[in-house]
Amino acid sequence: MFISQATPRPAVKMSQLSAEDELELQSLLKQLLRSINDRISGAPSTECAEEILLHLEETDKNFHNYEFVKYLRQYVESSLGTVVEEETKSLTRGDGQHAIGSGHDTLIHAVTRRTRDSAEYQQMMQTLKNSMIMIVESLINKFEEDQMRKEDMHREKQRSQSNSQYTDNCSDSDSSFNQSYAFIRQEQLQVLAEKLDSSRPKEVRWEALQALCCAPPSDVLSCESWSSLRRKLCAALTEPDPDLSDNVLQFFAKSFSSSPMNVTREIYTSLAKSVESSFLSYKLSFPSGSATIDINRPEIIRLLKQIRLMNDFQKEVTTFWIRHPEKYMEEVIESTFSLLSFHHEHGSSSPGTEKALEPIHLLTLMDIKATWFKKWMHGYYSRTVVLRLLERKYKSLVVAALQQCIHYSESCEHFTSETTDLQSVEQQSSVSVQRSVYSGKELEYAFFVHSVCVLGKLLIYTNGRKLFPIKVRKRKEPVSLTDLVVILIYIMYQHPKPPHSDASHTDSLSPSTLVIEVLWMLCERTECAAECLYQAAVIETLLAPIIALLNGQQAKLKSPAATLTLIADVLARIANTDRGLALFLHEKNLLVAYSERTSAALVIVQFTLRLLDKELSSLSESDVSHTLCGAFIFVCRQIYNTCEGLQVLRPYGLHKAIAAAWKKTSSLSERVPTPVPGATGGASTQELQDMLIWEETLLDSLLNFASTPKGLLLLQQTGAINECVSYMFSRFTKKLQVSRCEKFGYGVMVTQVAATAPGVVALHCSGFVRALVIELWSTLECGSEDVRVVRPKPTPMDPIDRSCHKSFLSLVNLLSSSQSVWELLGRQPLANKSEYTLREMPTSIPDLIDRLIAVNSDAKIHSLFHYEQSHTFGLRLLSVLCCNLDSFLLLESQYNISSMLLQSQRENTTEPDTSEGEFIIDGLSVERNHVLARVSVVGGPSERRLPPRALQEGEDPYPWPMFSSYPLPHCYTLDPPKILQNSQDSEISAFLASSKDTKSEESWMVICRRLYCKVMISKPSILSGKVLADLLEKVVAHLSSTAAECFFSSAQYKAEEKSVKSAVLSSVEQLGINTCLRYGSLLKLLKDDAVHDLTLLMKHLKILLSSQRVKTSSELITQQDGYPGHDWLASTIFLIMSGDMDRSLHLLLSLSSLLTSAFIWPAGIHASVHVPVAMAESGIPPVYWCTAHYVEMLLKAEVPLVHSAFRMSGFTPSQMCLHWLTQCFWNYLDWTEICHYVSTCVVMGPDYQVYMCVAIFKHLQPDILQRTQSQELQVFLKEEPIQGFKVSNYLEFMEGLEQRYRDVVLTDMKTVRNPVE
Repeated sequence: MFISQATPRPAVKMSQLSAEDELELQSLLKQLLRSINDRISGAPSTECAEEILLHLEETDKNFHNYEFVKYLRQYVESSLGTVVEEETKSLTRGDGQHAIGSGHDTLIHAVTRRTRDSAEYQQMMQTLKNSMIMIVESLINKFEEDQMRKEDMHREKQRSQSNSQYTDNCSDSDSSFNQSYAFIRQEQLQVLAEKLDSSRPKEVRWEALQALCCAPPSDVLSCESWSSLRRKLCAALTEPDPDLSDNVLQFFAKSFSSSPMNVTREIYTSLAKSVESSFLSYKLSFPSGSATIDINRPEIIRLLKQIRLMNDFQKEVTTFWIRHPEKYMEEVIESTFSLLSFHHEHGSSSPGTEKALEPIHLLTLMDIKATWFKKWMHGYYSRTVVLRLLERKYKSLVVAALQQCIHYSESCEHFTSETTDLQSVEQQSSVSVQRSVYSGKELEYAFFVHSVCVLGKLLIYTNGRKLFPIKVRKRKEPVSLTDLVVILIYIMYQHPKPPHSDASHTDSLSPSTLVIEVLWMLCERTECAAECLYQAAVIETLLAPIIALLNGQQAKLKSPAATLTLIADVLARIANTDRGLALFLHEKNLLVAYSERTSAALVIVQFTLRLLDKELSSLSESDVSHTLCGAFIFVCRQIYNTCEGLQVLRPYGLHKAIAAAWKKTSSLSERVPTPVPGATGGASTQELQDMLIWEETLLDSLLNFASTPKGLLLLQQTGAINECVSYMFSRFTKKLQVSRCEKFGYGVMVTQVAATAPGVVALHCSGFVRALVIELWSTLECGSEDVRVVRPKPTPMDPIDRSCHKSFLSLVNLLSSSQSVWELLGRQPLANKSEYTLREMPTSIPDLIDRLIAVNSDAKIHSLFHYEQSHTFGLRLLSVLCCNLDSFLLLESQYNISSMLLQSQRENTTEPDTSEGEFIIDGLSVERNHVLARVSVVGGPSERRLPPRALQEGEDPYPWPMFSSYPLPHCYTLDPPKILQNSQDSEISAFLASSKDTKSEESWMVICRRLYCKVMISKPSILSGKVLADLLEKVVAHLSSTAAECFFSSAQYKAEEKSVKSAVLSSVEQLGINTCLRYGSLLKLLKDDAVHDLTLLMKHLKILLSSQRVKTSSELITQQDGYPGHDWLASTIFLIMSGDMDRSLHLLLSLSSLLTSAFIWPAGIHASVHVPVAMAESGIPPVYWCTAHYVEMLLKAEVPLVHSAFRMSGFTPSQMCLHWLTQCFWNYLDWTEICHYVSTCVVMGPDYQVYMCVAIFKHLQPDILQRTQSQELQVFLKEEPIQGFKVSNYLEFMEGLEQRYRDVVLTDMKTVRNPVE
């Protein structure tokens, strides 16, 4: 029922519609059909179209606005209005109402039922039915007349036109997809099928095809006679008359675009069979010699159109076939493979028979790079079917592709004009002028390109690689994966990249480009690279030209410079992976000369050095370009920017060669005259530009030595560190990646550089520090105030807002090392101005401390827009800085940080003028309390307790006592574990007490180490107190008296008492002594008068070490006034000896002659005469360039997740190692573990320092991974002690590391006297 408020129409007679009414209704129906044409034409079948019409009211919001609907509504109202009214009155009378109930819905249902049963309703429906049948037949007749007129006009137009290019009437042109739709009856389709019979005249068949093209494909394909119709359409495809075949293709194209998969696959398979039968019937021959094939021949044009339509469908079908059963997709794939492989299976086997033209040859002209196959292989759904069919039924396709590549490789030397051939092949797709004639070589090359693309896609997937090895003609052995890759590489050697003057499309289809793309794909996938590239034969093939050139022979390359550059590109990608790098470094299977075998890395570095020195006689000077040199330096860079790679390349002095080339280029670029406007200086301008690019390449290569601690030392020794860091800063500001191979930016490298004094000075000089401070201030204080405020900025809830977090971490990375803090803050007073303008921005680290940390005046408070947020940021930064004891001592000695914080706490009370007020608990006072407790108490995780920074729920939100003067409350110190001073009953005590036996000196040390390990594992608590002191004394005395172990010359030290007493200790040293005394007092190891003995010990050591330091002219602050910081090892020894100054001094003097002292005693080796002058003046300690270097190397191999976490966080393990080891693990380990660290390094060897750091990182792995995820790694490692770590628990792990790595680590540690520069 239609219920409407529409404007009433004139009454319509109920009995019969007049002629005028029928015309009006016909017009309205036509209008309705036009309005919903898109919805009907999109229906896949007639049934679907009917469903759309039946449910139009539910789905179309404009339904009631259509004039046709309004007309029908008015007609129903005029015909049945009286009936409805009468029935309603009848049912609403008293008896009727009582009978049916009072519900409104029930009334409507009853009225409707009675109305439909009435005679008036039956008459109305009959009238409508008769009228509508007449109207629809009239519309169909008019439509057919219109179509006939159009066809007549079309025929006339065709006769008047000349023959056009085949693409003008192409099967998939726009016209075939934009025909108007009309419904067609089954009887008409039966008639059309009969007219399409091959016995009918051509005109009749053509008219039938025209009518078929205008009908909806869904009607045609769902008709009962479709199977016979399909056969006749396929027969028409083979007709010589293009009018018939083109119309069939038009119908097929329209069907592809609008029919479901179950229908289109029938058409596609029919089309494939038709093409197959056409090739069999035509028996087209493949052009040989100088013969060509003309694609304008009618049979070729017909086949090209059909294959073009198939190829378009192949590329589009992947977007929707996953929505249909797999069998449909399998039919499409199988019919394609059947067509492409038919001639391979059934072709003539007679050797004298001429070669036939095959479907694959025409397909390659349409889709030369096998886009269809790449799309089919992309999705797992289709790839599984493709690979299964190739393996079980159509392996001949893969064989043919492989055979084509082999054939092309073997005939390379016979092709003298391959570039010309290549260009001619591509013109059909890259140039607007169409080609019509192709030679046999061009068709062969197109097939080769297609084959490379297909094989390259197969190699990517596991089941594709399982198709190999493959047996091919004229080869005894099957072709393996390795063989195929070698064949492709040889093709690349014979066909280098064409000159850049060629068309870009031509360049993309050159053999070298095709091969290099395949090799790139293999490099990017770990499994592919392992099976295809990381094989001895492949590496030998890649390096064969390089080895030949190194031996003075000619490389069999057509264009050496271009090909060698491509080789370098592949080698760099291989070296960038862990497995590829290991292959380059450790597999020594390359035959160089006279049965000498070496590794790939050594061949590459030697070749690179010869390129830089231009000492390759086999290469002409024009071939040795900067591009080629840069490409091979880039390969070396992938090797030396890793710790293990640098170990292998370091002896060759590559850093020196690159630095020398850079200095030479830099001096030459300064001599090139500046271009003058108006002068003809094109050559000089180009020369200058090339030189600048080469200079940047060399700087970039030098800079990448800074990726590792030892590489940073080598970079510093080249003298180019300042220029390299400036170059890095220029790229860092542009947010550029390190290179195409590195996955991260410059964050890790900046952190690595900032760990050392020369590195941080270079960062400061480059402007990096200034830019960092300004960026932080802009974010923290200025914000985005200049941007129009759409909504208010939320109040920060975290102590450090997310917007400032990145800047905070950058500052932590920059100031992590005490050496960087000393260089940036040493001798730098704070401004402490009486007035600060609001526009005044800090530009240095001292400025930042003055404005954010030392906020001790109203002027500073008023100069901050966000005082609490900014000061909290400063206090958090101060907390991290003070974790490094040497950094804290500098801050305390220069700026009195503790006094400043205590004064701020005193002022933050309810009655600041008196001492009786209570502390005001707020965010800043809680932060200050935390920092004060941190700097005032020394101890490991079981020896001190730091107050939290957060308030807690309950009545007492902050139960921790605040203080504004010393001594601090006892709750911040814990009772340390009791130290056993006497354990004479232990086995090791008995061994130490016994006199040395008559055996060799070496055996005593072996027994001692065995006993030490036994006691450490079973009863580690015994190794403390007097036993530990005795053990260290005996071991150090034994080693220092053994010539083989006495690494440095023994210290001949005799100081007069007068000179010792007159020695002056710096404020930093005095503060360090106080810190040591506090710790000794907490541990109950020292007597009350220990201050005198410790001071005396420090004066003795100052005199001793000053006499052993080199005289330097370095501008580094850390190199000018002795050791920058406190001697934490000396303090540790003093505590171990329970405050005995003489025993401590004697032990340290003996220790100074051992190799171990160079690493566990940073103050002792600082600027020492025992190491080369360049090393002593570098400002980079051995504990960084050696110990930390090997920690990073072992982490990558032993604890890879931790190594990756550091890389992701932009922090480095070497930073933390330097921090921990410089302060002898104070504040990080409990006293017992600190003692065990020292004793383990002394007894077991200095390399145990490396193993212990690796063990700690392994212990911390869960926390490190978690904190990396929350971007808190740096702060966590700095501020938190190492909970739960015991040396004894990891001693067996360290012994395992010793067995695997001692040969490398200890050997390199011994080069500290004469390192390979």
